[in-house]
Amino acid sequence: MQILKRCRDLYPDTEVIMITGYATLDSAVNAMKYGAFYYIAKPFKLNEVRKVVHEAAEKVRLKKKNQTLREQIDNYQGRVKIITQDANMQRLLDTARQIAPTVCNVLINGESGTGKELFARYVHFNSKRSEGPFFAINCSAFTEELLSNELFGHEKGAFTGATVMKKGLIEMASGGTLFLDEITEMPPSMQVKLLRVIQDKELLRVGGTAPVKVDVRFIAATNRNVQDSIKNGRFRQDLYYRLNVVSLYIPPLSERRDDIPLLGYYFLKKYSTLMKKDIAEISTDVTAVLLNYDFPGNVRELENIIERGVALANGNTIELAHLPEDLRELNIRIFRKKEGKMPSLDEQEMSYIKWVLQEVGGNKTLAAQILGIDRVSLWRKLKRYGLL
Repeated sequence: MQILKRCRDLYPDTEVIMITGYATLDSAVNAMKYGAFYYIAKPFKLNEVRKVVHEAAEKVRLKKKNQTLREQIDNYQGRVKIITQDANMQRLLDTARQIAPTVCNVLINGESGTGKELFARYVHFNSKRSEGPFFAINCSAFTEELLSNELFGHEKGAFTGATVMKKGLIEMASGGTLFLDEITEMPPSMQVKLLRVIQDKELLRVGGTAPVKVDVRFIAATNRNVQDSIKNGRFRQDLYYRLNVVSLYIPPLSERRDDIPLLGYYFLKKYSTLMKKDIAEISTDVTAVLLNYDFPGNVRELENIIERGVALANGNTIELAHLPEDLRELNIRIFRKKEGKMPSLDEQEMSYIKWVLQEVGGNKTLAAQILGIDRVSLWRKLKRYGLL
C-alpha cells in the first residue's frame, strides 16, 4: 500500500494493478481509495490479467490523447476555425479556403447539426467580404408573407402597420454574405424572386416600384436531397444552378469519429468558461461511450451532451453519471445510412455480434446467451461473417 501511494504521488499518470494472495475487503477498498486501477486476488487466470493490463494501457493511451487534444484546443482559441482532425474535413476546408476569395455562390449539403452555418461563416470570414455583414435566415421558419418581408423589406405604407420603410436582409447584407438555411423549404414564388435578385443584382421592396441595387454573396444550405426536391417540383432547377456554383457536403459526425474527442474538449473548455467551473477532463468511460454512439443530432447533440455534463459535474471531470440516462444505458447503435446507403440486416447483425463479444471480453458462451442462440449457432454466424 505504501508503494501504491508513493507511486501515485510521483507518477500520477501511471496505472497500478494490485495482485495479492491475501485478499480482504478492507485491502481492496484501500487499494481503490489510493488510486489502484484494479485489484486481483490469487489464484488468477492469465487471460484475465492480460485483459486488465490491456484496459490499463488503453486508459493511459486515452489520457495522453486527451492531453494532446487540450493542447490543440488551446491553439484554436481566438481564431475563426472549424475544429477537426478528420482527413475528409481537412480536404473540405481546403476547398472552402480556395473558393472563399471568389464571388461564386455556394450550396452546402449535410444533416442537421453538422455545422452548415459554421461553414458558411468560415467561407465569409476567409473572403474579401469579411469586413462586410453576414446574415443568416432559416427559410423554413417563416410563412411566405413573413419570409418575403424579412428578405426584401417593405416601403412605408405597403400594408397595414407598415409605418416606416424597412430594409430586408438581402439589402442589409449588401457588400457581405447572406446565408439561406433550408433553402429547399422556400416557397416557389419566393424562389422566383430570389432568382431575379441573383441574376439582376437588384430587388424590389414589398410595395416598392424603384429597384434597389445589391451586391450579395449567397450561401445556401439544405439537409434534403436537392435532386429529389427538383424532381417533385419543390425546388426550381434554374435556382439550383445559380446557387450550386460550388457544392460542399459536410459528413455526419458518425463518419468522422476522430473529431468526437477533439470537439468534446472544445465544448468542455467553452462551457467550463461560461459556467465559471474548473472542469478539465472527460473520463475515459465517457469517451468510450461517445465514440460508440452514432449522434443522430451530430455536432449539435455532442455540444448539448457536454454542456449538460459541465452543468452537473461537481469535480474536475465529466463522468458517466453526468450523461443522459438513455445514453448511459445505450446497448446498440442507432440505425442510420452510411455514405447514403441503408445498411443490410447482415451488416447490422454482424455489428451487433461484434459489439456483444467485445462487451463480454470474447466469452462466446456468454455472448450466445445474451444473443438468445446456442453456441453452435453463434459459431456458424462468426464463421459466416469472418469473425473467427
